[in-house]
Amino acid sequence: MKDRKDEKKPMKNITINIPECYDKNIQWLISKKLIASRSEAIRTALREFLQAEYGTNLELLSFHQIDEKE
Repeated sequence: MKDRKDEKKPMKNITINIPECYDKNIQWLISKKLIASRSEAIRTALREFLQAEYGTNLELLSFHQIDEKE
């Protein structure tokens, strides 16, 4: 039986626009091998923002199990 953390979640491809200075900093992090990719940097930033803003309320709001049928 697979551990829940081992399951790969489907990804949604989106396009965003960010200031050039953000991209330069992300590229610097990638060059120093502190982050794997732009996508990973943005996912990490978004996850940390949501956790900081909503904390444990994310689980109460079923953030991790949103049903697209609703």
